[in-house]
Amino acid sequence: MPEHQNPFPTTDAIIEGGDGRIVLILRKNIPHGWAIPGGFVDYGEEVGRACVREAKEETGLDVDLVEQLFTYSDPKRDARKHTISTVYWCKVRGGKLQAADDAKDARWFGEAEVPWPELCFDHGEILRDYFRYRKTGERRKI
Repeated sequence: MPEHQNPFPTTDAIIEGGDGRIVLILRKNIPHGWAIPGGFVDYGEEVGRACVREAKEETGLDVDLVEQLFTYSDPKRDARKHTISTVYWCKVRGGKLQAADDAKDARWFGEAEVPWPELCFDHGEILRDYFRYRKTGERRKI
């Protein structure tokens, strides 16, 4: 009898500063490239709390959750394994931007400055959805 497998729950934090720019991290681990801060939800951890924790661990920033934007679950979104990411729009509450944990670098980017070809996973799609929502109020459709 085959072993039962489930996707891995993750979360991503689109961290917005007071000037509308967002934070991206440069990943230390494979796949290398720029990414939205985030990571795996720990057993027994609520997804929103995991998002706040991952944001702090990777960027040094304390964030408040503003809204849940969407849950991305395409089995091909991460070539390493099947993940499901719940993405939150967050605002900075405090802290100082610094790369930590799995991040080699962390920087602020305006939409025109995002290194689109260097984004990992499906983060280009996620960021396009986010910027469209912030401009128009239009959410991604199921």
